[in-house]
Amino acid sequence: MPDFVKDNHQFHNPVEFAISKIGGTYKMPILWRLKDKKWRFSELQRSISHASDRMLSKALKELIEDGFITKEIFPEVPPRVEYNITERGIKSIAIIDALRNYGLDLMKDFGIENH
Repeated sequence: MPDFVKDNHQFHNPVEFAISKIGGTYKMPILWRLKDKKWRFSELQRSISHASDRMLSKALKELIEDGFITKEIFPEVPPRVEYNITERGIKSIAIIDALRNYGLDLMKDFGIENH
């Protein structure tokens, strides 16, 4: 496959492009959590405790911009915000599940206990 450019970044293959969209420390854990239900920011924050507010917000914003999740703001005081997975996001779950299972197998191979 020939190289291609998207958002001023050159990609060399489709795997590199896919990883740029769902990879990183926080995007896959966010998508994994949203596969079953809507989550509020504070719930995600508590669940992904190693994520700073800034980094969690950045990952959520990028997932919204790329069409993997939606953000719904309810006009309440204080405002309530819920995040929900889209069809594009749901398609990524099979890949995330495969990577998760592969990671668990690797951990076992390297003698790392799964807690």
